[in-house]
Amino acid sequence: MNRLKLLFICFFFLYTAIITKIFFIQVIYFLPAGPDIYLQINKIYPERGKIFDRNLKPLVLNQNSYQLFIEPKKIKDIQKTILQLSEVLNIDETSLSAKIDKEKYWIALFDNVDEKTKDKIINLQLPGVGLNYQTKRFYPEASLSAHLLGFVGKNTEGKNVGYFGLEGFYDKDLAGIAGFVKSERDILGKPILLGSQDKIASENGRDLVLTIDKTVQEVSKQKLKNAIEKYQAKQGCVIIANPQTMEILAMVCLPDFDPAKYYFFSESDFKNPVVSDLFEPGSIFKPLIMAAAIEERKVMPNDLYNEIGPVEMGKYKIKTWDNKYEGEISMTRILEKSSNVGMVYVGSKLGGSLILNYLKKYGFGEPTSIDLQGEISGYLKSDKEWYPIDYATVTFGQGIAVTPIQMITAFSSLVNGGKLMKPYVVSQIISSSRKKLIKPKLVRQVISERTSQIIKKMLESTIENGEVRWAKPKGYSIGGKTGTAQIPLEGHYDPSKTIASFIGFAPVDKPIFVTLVILREPRTSPWGSETAAPLFFEIAKELIVYYGILPDR
Repeated sequence: MNRLKLLFICFFFLYTAIITKIFFIQVIYFLPAGPDIYLQINKIYPERGKIFDRNLKPLVLNQNSYQLFIEPKKIKDIQKTILQLSEVLNIDETSLSAKIDKEKYWIALFDNVDEKTKDKIINLQLPGVGLNYQTKRFYPEASLSAHLLGFVGKNTEGKNVGYFGLEGFYDKDLAGIAGFVKSERDILGKPILLGSQDKIASENGRDLVLTIDKTVQEVSKQKLKNAIEKYQAKQGCVIIANPQTMEILAMVCLPDFDPAKYYFFSESDFKNPVVSDLFEPGSIFKPLIMAAAIEERKVMPNDLYNEIGPVEMGKYKIKTWDNKYEGEISMTRILEKSSNVGMVYVGSKLGGSLILNYLKKYGFGEPTSIDLQGEISGYLKSDKEWYPIDYATVTFGQGIAVTPIQMITAFSSLVNGGKLMKPYVVSQIISSSRKKLIKPKLVRQVISERTSQIIKKMLESTIENGEVRWAKPKGYSIGGKTGTAQIPLEGHYDPSKTIASFIGFAPVDKPIFVTLVILREPRTSPWGSETAAPLFFEIAKELIVYYGILPDR
């Protein structure tokens, strides 16, 4: 009888233990977590899309990389694991320990682990430590196109996200769609052989083919670097486009940053000045107003203006840049000698209402919608805020703030037959199933073909008969205009600080390229004619050879 009681007690305690364990699994553990506790989902990361220049030369590729993860509940000795990983990763133990939550089943510790480090971790044979294959961005041309490309960083959730430039604008296209593998596991995390197994494949990101020409980009950056050093400028930019389509052929600004090591730079370094900075264009703006006046038949190239001295407007006095006056000069001569007072006359003939109308037609005050992240719209005052002095100064490019991309887009309409074209950087978006071609887009007709032909000849004459004789390639027709604008500081202009610029095109009859160069605060000379213009002609010589432009007969 006693043996029977003892056997009963043993079975009772065994039964109680089983019931308690089932209760713990089903109620304490299973119910709060839900049925998905038995499902393990692993993401399949897609490969980010690559970026190529117009000739399919790579600008951004992907390198093999690995994600380091841990499964804390499988780690036998957490302190030993932390110590060994910290030595391999060269990371402080405290920092590594802070990332580990023992209550979690899976934790991603680090991305972008290289092959060498991966092999060291595998050789440690640490339980609960694993590596997932992934990729990281690789820039074969280093920082050649940093502002243009942008970079890939982490968002607040630790996910890869494109920032600035093309990486930011086309992030969804480049990122692709993640896939996953979903498998049933037991409570210990072991796979259930007869359980369900689901897999959805990832979709790699789309590749981008740019309008950019790597060779032209390299020439632009090297020439700009030399000019910044020679003229001791604070900053500089070069933008080259096909004026017929507004395909961007090159876009470079210095100083720039290394997109592969973006974390060593500040946010101000990432902004692309071409689309994100404002400047007063100065005299490169004059052809826009002159073309508008010709289009409205208010003036003609050979019409005369008597340049006898400064123009007074209330308490303001407008002078020529050198305070010299030639008497009777033609409209063409106004551009050749860059006469501010002559442009005030042209503006008075055009009238305030038409000036504002053409500023809007040229696209000022609104973004160009170029396919780059970070573009701003510039600033154009409302119609009611304009005063006579504003109408006067805008004729020679002061008192108006524009972006470089707005300036080159508007100027291109003068030399391409009067068409305002939308600027763009990507010509093709390629996925595994289709290829999307990006075509040139006409925004509006600004001036007529007739006016375009007239203003081109006037700008060619500006180069041939300007105040300065540059090292222009002999035998080639080139048109263009210099600009020097003082920088506004706290409500007034600082004469010692200027933005020097030049915008030009070739050949004159049917331009293949238009180039805008900007040097901010050159110290050797404040004048665009002595800094920006020589830089333009250095680039133009290279482009003439590269594009095989024939000399005039």
